[in-house]
Amino acid sequence: MSLQQKIHDQSAIVGIVGMGYVGLPLARAFSDAGFAVMGFDVDPAKVQALNEGTNYLKHLGGDLVSGMCQTGRFEATADFDRLGEPDAVIVCVPTPLGNHLEPDLSYVENTAIAIAKTLRPGQLITLESTTYPRTTREIMLPRFEARGMTCGKDFYLAYSPEREDPGRKDHKTQTIPKLVGGIDPASGELAVELYRYAIQQVIPVSTAEVAEAAKLLENIYRAVNIALVNELKRVFTAMDIDVWEVIDAAATKPFGFQAFYPGPGLGGHCIPIDPFYLTWKAHEVGLPTRFIELAGQVNHEMPDYVVARAVSALNQHRKAVNGSRVLVLGLAYKPDVDDVRESPSFELIEKLRGLGAEVDYNDPHVAHTHTMRKYDLKMSSVELTAESLASYDAVVIATNHSAYDYQMIADHAKLIIDSRGAMRQITGSHDHIISA
Repeated sequence: MSLQQKIHDQSAIVGIVGMGYVGLPLARAFSDAGFAVMGFDVDPAKVQALNEGTNYLKHLGGDLVSGMCQTGRFEATADFDRLGEPDAVIVCVPTPLGNHLEPDLSYVENTAIAIAKTLRPGQLITLESTTYPRTTREIMLPRFEARGMTCGKDFYLAYSPEREDPGRKDHKTQTIPKLVGGIDPASGELAVELYRYAIQQVIPVSTAEVAEAAKLLENIYRAVNIALVNELKRVFTAMDIDVWEVIDAAATKPFGFQAFYPGPGLGGHCIPIDPFYLTWKAHEVGLPTRFIELAGQVNHEMPDYVVARAVSALNQHRKAVNGSRVLVLGLAYKPDVDDVRESPSFELIEKLRGLGAEVDYNDPHVAHTHTMRKYDLKMSSVELTAESLASYDAVVIATNHSAYDYQMIADHAKLIIDSRGAMRQITGSHDHIISA
């Protein structure tokens, strides 16, 4: 039976490599569409949790995994020798940056090597990891063709960028429009057909490169605009103007303006990373990306700005940062999720510690830190009470979780450095609140 026929009668097995923030909800989408799904991950603990029906990504809801398991059509495995079993393999692995802001495609490369070992005629491979244009064609395709098969005839290869936004309530995987571009027309058409069963709107583009570039444009657009308001925050703060009120005022215009908001730095799996993928590739072809690099510089300077504001505020209260007790509120990179990837809170903690401060954190969504590529803080969230707040010399608001009682924080903290505009609506004195 052809792959097209298997897709049409939903007998195709869908394999998803990487059971994280992208792969896990995608697995649920295909399971809900009636397909058998195999989830591949290198972490045995994740595999065990999934097969037991346990969801380790809290923002996705407790029944996401258990619902898949109850269908009898879902199985997780760490055995990559089984990659030949699925009819379609979707790759959702990390694409971080190296120590010098260069693309680290080791996860993509290792996954491509693993798929190539078991690649069989009739399989469709789709890459979803965010990367620079031509990754699918230059990194994945040669490894598959080395098996002696022809793309578009013996196997099929496409790119479809993930567009997940953890914690967002108004959209979910099934409702976010899906871009799909094939290495060749046949590959693109098959990938489009497959995704249409799980995603409400699938948008074909002419090539994998167009789809790769579109994802970068989406996140570079956000990074550049966030850099703009981060720079304006510093300027307006120096002028004693509330940047958040300025943004709200500008947003009353019904056209020609989209609101972006400043913060202590960039976090998450896309915006701090993706622009540098294009910058690196542009240098390879001899063209500068001055605008993108400037935005990156502005955003990367924001943790230093917040720390400098904290040091200055402590000094005004006759306190040296060395020996001060500082509480950082929010470890996640954005409100109301447990996602700490690339979170600027980690950098804030390390910088404050480097200046001699004793630093704790509180986050209602992140009970403990875990080992990451750049950080291993070995910290646990402390209790947030009126008494505990009063015991700190300064409180830094790094993430504006909705669970926080900001009035209580304002009433009991001695000094607040607010990098998110979270304290704008509190009543009473604002003299101890410093915008950062």
